Amino acid sequence: MFPNSDPFRIRPLPGASFGGVVEFPAGTDTEAAIAAVEAAPAEFLSGFYAAHCFLLMKGMHAVSDRPELLVRLSRLFGPEVEDYRQTVTARNNIHPEVPEILVVSNVPPATARVPSRPEPPFTADGGLPVQFPHRRGWHTDQSYRRPPPDISLFYAETPAPKGQAQTLYADGIGAYAALSDAMKRRIARLEGIHVAPGRNRSEQAVRAGEPPLPLSARETPQRQPVVRVHPVTGEPALYLCESGQMDWLDGPLAGMQPGPDGDGAKLLYELMSHYTHPRFVYAHDWDAGDLVVYDNRCTIHSATWFDADRHQRRMWRTTVHGNPGPLYAGERKSWLSA
Repeated sequence: MFPNSDPFRIRPLPGASFGGVVEFPAGTDTEAAIAAVEAAPAEFLSGFYAAHCFLLMKGMHAVSDRPELLVRLSRLFGPEVEDYRQTVTARNNIHPEVPEILVVSNVPPATARVPSRPEPPFTADGGLPVQFPHRRGWHTDQSYRRPPPDISLFYAETPAPKGQAQTLYADGIGAYAALSDAMKRRIARLEGIHVAPGRNRSEQAVRAGEPPLPLSARETPQRQPVVRVHPVTGEPALYLCESGQMDWLDGPLAGMQPGPDGDGAKLLYELMSHYTHPRFVYAHDWDAGDLVVYDNRCTIHSATWFDADRHQRRMWRTTVHGNPGPLYAGERKSWLSA
């Protein structure tokens, strides 16, 4: 299933139903590892797509001192690595030397982003909750844009202690394949209405009666297909978020009864509960130097809680654009000023 070559091997991700681990010969440093995959890009990308578009690369420690290496690796996945200065991202959350890197951290000057703990904090058998709606926060990066991005690379510069701040990933290809034929027919042409967080259009804000905030032209809610066909592999995948990146005023699903108690909401709950069933989910417990590559076109993810009063956490992310698929051909970027 996964290609192998002398400079690197891609093996199935332990404990997961999807994903791969990139292994290099002992003693291979970060720059040599990147050079190895650059020398065999077709094989590397083939392994990525065979793994349902999720790879783990461990021991990439040199990225912490040379952040440009993260951008260099990102360029293997597409022609454009996003410059966050061109977005509405606050400058304090952008790497001061490499503007293609988003800093996700509770360490100043970054804006602290710490997820709440689920209630209850564990499953009945003492495990980590992963399934929606027990677990909230499931999303794919920047789904509120058209065209939405292709791929993200996420690097652990300073992770939280083990057992905290895991990142959960779910396989949209596997989840779609497991749907009944009747459900596949039902959702074949449906669209979700996606909107950026913090505009008082989330499920929680609508239920609380909070007035929606005015939206600029760059923040217009965007319709996206519920079933998205991957432009490289041709495989269909679920393409959805849940409470925080869907528009619960006019949606969450276009053409269905809107609002938190409408038919669209009920179907979204059913689909998201299926999508995040433990059989489709991998929970990554971070080590320093871990680097994860995930495809926003066919995976979703969710962060978990950590004790931000006691521990520092600093993660870096790049976002790659360039091949959203024929549905978006020729579209102007919705998030850029006219």
